[in-house]
Amino acid sequence: MFVSAAEPAPVGGAALDQVFGLSIAAGLISLVLLVIAWQHRTHRIEWFQKLGEYLHGKLGEPGWSAIPVVFVGSSLIVALLGFLWDVSLHAGRGRDEGPLANPAHYLILYGLFALFIAGMSAVVYSRDGHKPGIASVKITRQWYAPVAGIYIAACGLYALIGFPLDDVWHRLFGQDVTLWGPTHIMLIGGAGLSTAGLIILRREAEVSDEHEDRGQMGRFLVYGSAFGALLIGLSVFQAEFDFGIAQFRMVFAPMMIAAAAGLTLVAARLFVGAGAAIYAAIFFLLVRGVVAFLVGPVLGQAEHVFPLYLGSAILVELLALTKLRHRSLLFGAVAGLVIGTVGTVIEKLWNDQVFAFDWTRDMWLEGLLMAVPVAIGAGACGALFSLGLQGRLPANRMVGRVVVTLAILVTAGAVANGLHATVPDDATATFETREMSTPQGDMVTVTAEISDGLIEGDPTWVQITAWQGGGEGIVTDVLEKTGPNTYESTKPVPIGGTWKTLLRVQDGRTLTAAPIYLAPDEAIDAAEFSAVDGEPVEFVPEIEILQRERDLSAPAWLWGVANLVVLLCSLAVLLGVCISVSRVSGRIAERERAGDGVPVNR
Repeated sequence: MFVSAAEPAPVGGAALDQVFGLSIAAGLISLVLLVIAWQHRTHRIEWFQKLGEYLHGKLGEPGWSAIPVVFVGSSLIVALLGFLWDVSLHAGRGRDEGPLANPAHYLILYGLFALFIAGMSAVVYSRDGHKPGIASVKITRQWYAPVAGIYIAACGLYALIGFPLDDVWHRLFGQDVTLWGPTHIMLIGGAGLSTAGLIILRREAEVSDEHEDRGQMGRFLVYGSAFGALLIGLSVFQAEFDFGIAQFRMVFAPMMIAAAAGLTLVAARLFVGAGAAIYAAIFFLLVRGVVAFLVGPVLGQAEHVFPLYLGSAILVELLALTKLRHRSLLFGAVAGLVIGTVGTVIEKLWNDQVFAFDWTRDMWLEGLLMAVPVAIGAGACGALFSLGLQGRLPANRMVGRVVVTLAILVTAGAVANGLHATVPDDATATFETREMSTPQGDMVTVTAEISDGLIEGDPTWVQITAWQGGGEGIVTDVLEKTGPNTYESTKPVPIGGTWKTLLRVQDGRTLTAAPIYLAPDEAIDAAEFSAVDGEPVEFVPEIEILQRERDLSAPAWLWGVANLVVLLCSLAVLLGVCISVSRVSGRIAERERAGDGVPVNR
């Protein structure tokens, strides 16, 4: 249940009863799962073992892999639906009373908890000293676990920790109503990267003695779907752009798309075989399409779109027709270059047709300078990932370490550049509004006169955004230029009620906004603001309007330390992928040297 402006939702953390309730529930569930795991490993129950044997017979995979694969596949779909529903709810209605007041949170919590359970099921399944796969890790004298199972459990735990830490974060720094809040990155990052663990776990099972080959088509579909899931996981970071409420400069959009495509599509093609990149892209489009339909038309929340990826997939497949595919690292780098250039052009054509805002000339050069090197690094990492799955990582380990390190550093540099935004001093806008009656209620059209010097040339956008109006979705309008500094709306926009309506300008590094109407908010002691016709309104950093609930007075050192902790944890998750695939690769290589052949890329 969402509250109205007359009864504002709290800020600075959820009510303690909800915090205690969730903590008790999580503790009880964890205790039950711990008891089940202990009973299974001590042979006090056999149903868990029989479940694994049943799935082994149906899927051909050993139980320590089959149970997690089924669990992860179902849980991530639920979590994805909950996540995108949650974004649409916050965009359309604003903040809620707490974690138990938002129905989407239940789906997210289920999905993340199921993800953790999936990883732990792989960890606890094997007993009596049985080694699950060739890359298993010794936990105790007679307890071994697949390395990818440990990684999946770690991803699930990392994501779950983000939930209570998000409440702590709100208490320290106020509400950060943005997808890219640090604790939000933990939630979606842990879930998204777990899909890489799923691929590694499937490979551990495939090269084990317990695996039953079900044919090339079955292998293609399983791995193709897994790489499609990885593409989905790496694309959730773009959701603000998908909903048309991006709070960061547009240059991030092509960079993130190119990075996800470079890593996933290159790895899919090199490891799975011909057509896998296209299949992964189609899988992405189908799943995201179904979820978008459920969130928008079915649940009646803010609608969203998503990247295409199909053009980049076709480019990767065409490049693989050359002899270059036999030189994996070079293939990955060249594929990244093609994705970052030609693929980005294809995505621009798609973006300009379906997304709320075009990729204009203003951002084009900088966008390419960010997207191309990041895509090259991602493509090289995708090639390394495929080599690891095949047991063919470079003998000189420094090669892989240098490639991954450079890719991370290049991406970090591009992110830092994208985050650098400016707000010119003394810039103002003067508004003239005209009331209109529409089937949706009373709305206004707006004429805005912007002071000299704020906009130069062809800006990325001059637009009005209205959101958090009580469940009415998101309204955006790209304004039409009618004079040297004058812009007019092309459709009515809402004001009043709980709406937050603002004029937004992005031009080069300039990212700023001027409020038109802001609803009163007693929880943060903010009065109603309504621009008066003819009176200038000052442009301010967008964050001051879009994230009104944030506490910008928090100590800088505390903010820096908190972000550093999240960054280090995120890097540890990335390191986990590298360690897992390296361990699997090493064991496969050892078996091949010993003459014990294992399935590799066909």
